[in-house]
Amino acid sequence: MNDISIFPDKAIKPTLNDVGDQLGDLYPLWERIYNLVYEKYPNATEEWNYPGKNYGWSFRIKDKKRAILYFLPRENRFLVAFVFGQKAYDEIMQTDIAESIKTDLSNAKKYAEGRGVRIEITDESQLRDIEKLIEIKLKY
Repeated sequence: MNDISIFPDKAIKPTLNDVGDQLGDLYPLWERIYNLVYEKYPNATEEWNYPGKNYGWSFRIKDKKRAILYFLPRENRFLVAFVFGQKAYDEIMQTDIAESIKTDLSNAKKYAEGRGVRIEITDESQLRDIEKLIEIKLKY
């Protein structure tokens, strides 16, 4: 499966309207997750990020000093990515968040900033887990 952004051209910074056009029926899920972050952290800031041509554009929402979450737009789908430090990781492992997410997080390589997890969003059944992950991320 293609794991490069649907927005590969560094010279063309996408907009949320572009995301809506590309994702179609999935875009309301993007909007719901986007709104969840702002409900829990109204002072968040956001930016498009272009880490290189192997990745293309991604969208992140941040607090004062770090990313809360990343949106990774892909062809006909999107992923939400988080990086969790040890305290957040420990708490996640104690919750009823989906075992698949816990497994991916456990298997993730540990970096100085923590462990990363990417969750493909396919339907609204995942929103409860995403909401809990946002809350835990903001706590630590």
